[in-house]
Amino acid sequence: MNVITQLSRYFFIILMLFFTVEDYLYFGKGSDEARDRLISRQIIITHVFVISGFLLLFLHQRDMRLLILAAGIIVYFILTIGLYQALYPSASMLLANNMLMMLGVGFIMIARLDIDKAIMQALIAAGSTVIAFLVPVIIRKMKFLRRLTWFYAVVGLAALGAVLVLATVSGGAKLSVEIGGFTLQLSELVKITLVFFLAAKLADDKSFHSAAVATVVAAMHVGILVLSRDLGTAVVFFAAYIVVVFVATGKLRYPLVGLAGGSAAAVLAYYLFGHVRARVTAWQDPFAVYETSGYQIVQGLFGIGAGGWLGTGLGEGSPGMIPVAIKDAIFAAICEEFGSIFAICLLLVCMSMFLLIVSISMRIRNVFYKLIAIGLGAEYAIQVFLTVGGVTKFIPLTGITLPLISYGGSSVMSTIILIAIVEGLYILRHDEDEEEQEMIRHNARERVRAEEGEFHGETKI
Repeated sequence: MNVITQLSRYFFIILMLFFTVEDYLYFGKGSDEARDRLISRQIIITHVFVISGFLLLFLHQRDMRLLILAAGIIVYFILTIGLYQALYPSASMLLANNMLMMLGVGFIMIARLDIDKAIMQALIAAGSTVIAFLVPVIIRKMKFLRRLTWFYAVVGLAALGAVLVLATVSGGAKLSVEIGGFTLQLSELVKITLVFFLAAKLADDKSFHSAAVATVVAAMHVGILVLSRDLGTAVVFFAAYIVVVFVATGKLRYPLVGLAGGSAAAVLAYYLFGHVRARVTAWQDPFAVYETSGYQIVQGLFGIGAGGWLGTGLGEGSPGMIPVAIKDAIFAAICEEFGSIFAICLLLVCMSMFLLIVSISMRIRNVFYKLIAIGLGAEYAIQVFLTVGGVTKFIPLTGITLPLISYGGSSVMSTIILIAIVEGLYILRHDEDEEEQEMIRHNARERVRAEEGEFHGETKI
């Protein structure tokens, strides 16, 4: 078992290295055939990684549920890829591959820590993907979405207000409400509605008045989160607001004023909330408060250090020693058992995903959809930064989950839907290109007919 585990360290790193390199080579491929071959190789790598990871966990734990879960995940991956290719031939399969690879890493790490939660995560991911297949249709067909400006604002504020009033305190913050036996973190839904509101408000009207109204509504969202003490999500919302306003208006003074206000709010939060002061103190010197607020950071750093470059091997580390490792500290658990090389490749895949979203947004001519894409991309990127930065002691801990990888039904559902929205925008961009090409061809045919008519007229004369 020890020999198998030690050899698997190199195998997993090689698989992730190949997947990551293919991610960036994709942008340089000049033909559709070359890109299709690359996508096929990534799909094979993802399946081999998931099967190998769960087989190794089974050898360690001897739990048949691991093999059943692995089979279910492979079926889910095959169906997801097949349905995307069948229903949306012009969808970005690179984006889909990245999503499935990160889900695979998350399923394996969660199963390593808690098999029951891994099963629940897989079921939620599969259900979310079914919903996600409807999203591109909605994006393409429902042109009235840009006219629902205040609907997005009301839904977002109502959802956050419900959390403020009804949620119980967890980890010093009000995060989720229980509805029908299910725990929902409504702020994950509001991440999407806030971006839609900002895009709808600023797409056609970029005046100071419009920007001021958007600022007030965004401030109300962030203010409710601050009152709920969910400061990590508040930072995500704030970052999305800054990016969307800057891209929409092109004026640097708006984000600068926003950053100044956000900095002042951060200082105020430090003095108002004890758990914020505790996290800042733990960030400054976690070993000085090791027994209390610094324990999670120190254990996470110990785990990262113990893993080194190559990791201890899947099943051979002690990620369970890290508090809440299955959620906001899962990156430390990955570093411990898979190694820092693997973790760096994972971050590069996250970066590739963000760059792809930005690329899609820059090529969309419709301003409303452009702002949606860039806003959602900003939320994804800042969430990755907050999670990894917190667990590596680069910034104070925020309690944010790593998208698609950490355990959390609301988080994985909202991220899968977020990616489906981007897929819908990618398909929409492809439709725009086809329409433009058809218009060019139509104009060319009209010119040919006109020239032929003139020629025949001259011949008769």
